[in-house]
Amino acid sequence: MATVNIYLTFDGECEAAFKFYESVFGTEIPMWNKFGDMPPQEGMPPFSEEHKNRIMHVTLPISNETMLMGSDTMPGMNVCTKGKNFSISINANSREEATKFFDGLSEGGNVTMELQDTFWGAFFGMWTDKFGINWMVNYDDPDKTQQH
Repeated sequence: MATVNIYLTFDGECEAAFKFYESVFGTEIPMWNKFGDMPPQEGMPPFSEEHKNRIMHVTLPISNETMLMGSDTMPGMNVCTKGKNFSISINANSREEATKFFDGLSEGGNVTMELQDTFWGAFFGMWTDKFGINWMVNYDDPDKTQQH
């Protein structure tokens, strides 16, 4: 069965926010992934030093079943509006399940990132559904994932 978690998006405040959440929940963030850690992407200009330090992805375990996840946006990419800066993140158990959720929930909505294999070893996509809810689906392929 798939798991569902909340994914928060910030405009440069992700690290401060997650350090705060870490202190409140009393759990530890196992790893911070910054945009500067990303391999060069075709068609993307290099990041400035400030942008290299923005958070690309972070996960804070809250309980055995719940994770709070987040990232910063990059200037010129997704707009971050406080109060609307979250997505529902589905962790699927297979590529087929990820495709089923993506195809079903994005119908009539707006796909912001096609479902695709990523450099971090996941099969991942993002969209806003026809009701204005932001979603992400992720399948961590055990043959491709690396510890980040």
